[in-house]
Amino acid sequence: MALNIKPLSDRVLIEPVAAETKTASGIYIPDTAKEKPQKGTVVAVGNGTKDHQMTVKIGDSVLYGKYAGTELKLEGKDYLIMREDDILAII
Repeated sequence: MALNIKPLSDRVLIEPVAAETKTASGIYIPDTAKEKPQKGTVVAVGNGTKDHQMTVKIGDSVLYGKYAGTELKLEGKDYLIMREDDILAII
């Protein structure tokens, strides 16, 4: 299903990976203690600017800063929209 959103210039739309619900030792983490995810999948990419070519592409798994981007809910799913400069690495 295609999204009806197209980021502008050097913006990227990312679907965050769900936060871990259990530790490696088997202890369940309550919702209040969960860390904000810092990993996600690129869903849509803008065209870039004349000075900046886009490096990421749709489907890339990326790491981004803990407080990077703007959260939005679209078609029942949570997404982040941020500048490509806020992405730390492609994994």
